[in-house]
Amino acid sequence: MYRITVRDHVMVAHSFRGEVFGPAQALHGATFVVDATFRRTDLDADGIVVDIGLATTQLGEVLADLNYRNLDEHPDFAGVNTTTEFLARVVADRLVARVHGGALGEGARGLSGVEVTLHESHVASASYERDL
Repeated sequence: MYRITVRDHVMVAHSFRGEVFGPAQALHGATFVVDATFRRTDLDADGIVVDIGLATTQLGEVLADLNYRNLDEHPDFAGVNTTTEFLARVVADRLVARVHGGALGEGARGLSGVEVTLHESHVASASYERDL
């Protein structure tokens, strides 16, 4: 399996509902380093997994909708705890939609999967992986 990973970051504000979250129930900020990994069994006709430039651009565009936002007020997340795990899936699903829409080029249609990891800090991260 071949893989490439591109990286960006996003800064958000949010709060959580539920005793399990302790002080994170209050509004707080988070900065995530975001890795998006694209995988495929065989390289495309150009000998690549996916165009790294397009992958980087598309990750940045997906994150732009979240960056510097209070996610508690984001219409897509009404009533949802925007945990790191949840956000990893949101980013992955939005990237897959862009793959299917052709935004990562025709060669990207041969991708077999995407994994997104949000790093909360140097000691904690959460990932979501899905097939295409």
